[in-house]
Amino acid sequence: MGNAFRCMSRKDHRGAAVSRSKRMGSARSGRGGGGGAGKLTPAEEELLHRQALAMAIHQHLDAGGSMSRRIDAGGSMSRRIGPGSTSSRRRGDLPDSVTNAKPAPIVLENLETKKIVLVHGEGFGAWCWYKTISLLEEAGLDPIALDLTGSGIDNADTNSIATLADYSRPLIDYLNKLPENEKVILVGHSCGGASVSYALEQCPQKISKAVFLTATMVKDGQRPFDVFSEELASADVFLQESQFLLYGNGKDKPPTGLMFDKQQIKGLYFNQSPSKDTVLASVSMRPIPLAPIMEKLSLTPENYGTVRRYFIQTLDDHMLSPDVQEKLVRENPPDGIFKIKGGDHCPFFSKPQSLNKILLEIAQIQAPTALLPGKAKTEATEVIEATEAKTEEEKTEKSS
Repeated sequence: MGNAFRCMSRKDHRGAAVSRSKRMGSARSGRGGGGGAGKLTPAEEELLHRQALAMAIHQHLDAGGSMSRRIDAGGSMSRRIGPGSTSSRRRGDLPDSVTNAKPAPIVLENLETKKIVLVHGEGFGAWCWYKTISLLEEAGLDPIALDLTGSGIDNADTNSIATLADYSRPLIDYLNKLPENEKVILVGHSCGGASVSYALEQCPQKISKAVFLTATMVKDGQRPFDVFSEELASADVFLQESQFLLYGNGKDKPPTGLMFDKQQIKGLYFNQSPSKDTVLASVSMRPIPLAPIMEKLSLTPENYGTVRRYFIQTLDDHMLSPDVQEKLVRENPPDGIFKIKGGDHCPFFSKPQSLNKILLEIAQIQAPTALLPGKAKTEATEVIEATEAKTEEEKTEKSS
């Protein structure tokens, strides 16, 4: 089925890096965003990151792989490629997480499902969710993170992935093996949004809600790459000029993947993330399979359209700018929109507390008794207006 990186009980696995002791698990790092009592001491933070880093290296070596191949860069792919550049607008007056309503206390017996399936983005693996898994488990939920094909410690060769179906197979297999009446909440990050959309079309009856975390929430007939094309280049130009392409089947064959170098990864993905998480990613990320992000999705109202969708925007994102994220929700309106201030493209590293707060809020949203035609679009519009109105109020209060 593919590899799953699952958060198990502290009672059973007290020594595991992702199932930390009560003392470490209940503490909160001030760098994570959201604050709270019981801040980690420097020694505890160092131990936590060493455990996570050791786990990632151990998994990488178990998979029989060498360090991910890097290629020299210098092409004209992106105006935002440098670690110090940005196209995002400043939103310094927003709280860390902006939601449409005050979160209610968690009432586990009222949840539609406690199971949350975390789907990583391009180049990542299940390992990237280690903070989110711990926080969700502490809240009483049942999180699981999957390695998509050729990702994390999955042994498949990235160059052999020819379709989105191939890439998403571990997720589809997992959903198909669920008990008949069991549903899950899917959370997809970045290009993992394409795998979530594909799953909505293939297995809508298994999914309670879908959450797109600064993700490629594409429309019918659209490619995940199209989301980035305005700020990167058209697909034709990208395939002709990019210096990041990998040719796993030979230079005389079409490219099979792409990989940014260390500095570009830091500038695009981790401009607000702790340095230790950036190091973890640098030894764990793998080449990105090209075929899945170049494939047009076929999405129907009868399948994809029946599942409630929510979008989480990150407001200091260098990879998928706030303007592009706003365009995504305008063109394909979800049922709800949430925003994280100060979150880069990887809020599971840069703002784990804020992300956890939003995921808990989404988990507690109850299904409507009847979903009328056009209801999803109306609700999404209301959330956008309410969020923006709140922003202006906060700016006015601070200036006065």
